[in-house]
Amino acid sequence: MGNYHKNLVFTAACIGMCFFGVSMITLGAVLPSLVNKLDLSGLQTTTLVTFLPLGMLIGSLIFGPIVDHFGHKALLVPSCIIVLLGMEGLAFFENIPLLQASIIGIGLGGGILNGETNALVADISGESEKGSRLSFLGMFYGLGALGIPMLLGALSRHFTFEAILQGIGTIMLIGIVYCIPIRFPAPKQAQGFPVKEGLGLLKESSLLLLSLILFFQSGIEGVCNNWSTSYFGQAADMPANQALIALTCMVAGLTVARMLQVVVFKKIKPETVLPYSLILTATGFTLLTFSPGFIRAAIGMAIVGAGLSSTYPVILSVLGNRYPSLSGTAFSVALAIALVGQATMNGLMGVVSQYESGLNLYPYLMIGSLIIMLLLFKRSLAEYQKKSKSSN
Repeated sequence: MGNYHKNLVFTAACIGMCFFGVSMITLGAVLPSLVNKLDLSGLQTTTLVTFLPLGMLIGSLIFGPIVDHFGHKALLVPSCIIVLLGMEGLAFFENIPLLQASIIGIGLGGGILNGETNALVADISGESEKGSRLSFLGMFYGLGALGIPMLLGALSRHFTFEAILQGIGTIMLIGIVYCIPIRFPAPKQAQGFPVKEGLGLLKESSLLLLSLILFFQSGIEGVCNNWSTSYFGQAADMPANQALIALTCMVAGLTVARMLQVVVFKKIKPETVLPYSLILTATGFTLLTFSPGFIRAAIGMAIVGAGLSSTYPVILSVLGNRYPSLSGTAFSVALAIALVGQATMNGLMGVVSQYESGLNLYPYLMIGSLIIMLLLFKRSLAEYQKKSKSSN
């Protein structure tokens, strides 16, 4: 297993990341159709939706030690199959427990693939190319996440959502067949599960500081996805279709910026870029204050997306360089903390929105979170430099 073709493995990782994008978006995209088809109550719908993040959290927690012990192939192909089966479950099952099982499967497979593909690319990339390759990988998340709603929107006049999901499943199956014969890097901890070493990582202040940056990053992304349209509707009295276009500008900004980073990170160290990206994001949120009109909102959201785009590639590339022998476990810790951040900040925004004019605080809460991220990053760099000097 030691000999592998780097480009073939990188392509397999990109396919896996595309599956993660699909897993994040599919349920939301077909949920209205599922509700109509099965006549679901509000409570049934809510319980279905909560199974996705639950599956993702489990996937994010378990993948690291498994990858470090058994290698990447042991998880990449099975996780892709689990996502595919879960997707087809949405198309075929009408029984609520089976639907819940399908959604947990989509979340579980997606959570594993998010960490697994990033760890895989970090492992096969040299120190100078990690940031660039992780950014390139991140573009495939956008492909999967944007592809599903676009296909459903374009084809739903002619086909049922079940038929569209079956068609998408066929394309996904071709991706899985590609991955099966490929040789992957050998496991890094083949002699046993790195439990002691993994627990030791939890004492690493550097890892926890970097993970906390992802806590806020993931929270900001989640709040943007879930609350931006409500904010534009309430604070700026914007029509729903314009608010949705403004939200799409964020995804577009993020995807375009990731394309640019593929080139930028080859010439500039990723760590140098992050503080400027956070300041750029704060500028985008500043444009969203004081009842923005459609043009200002669209530009602001595009800037927010561009600014947020570098955090994951930078932080994961730093983690991959600092913890090369346990990269899977380190990524597991970081991504699990990130998911907790997404749930926490969404919950906080939900509480704030209950108050009169509470939604108006949305851009200010996001700017406050970005300032915390900047301070955490500076502290993490200072601690790492201090530790490097003392070990020398």
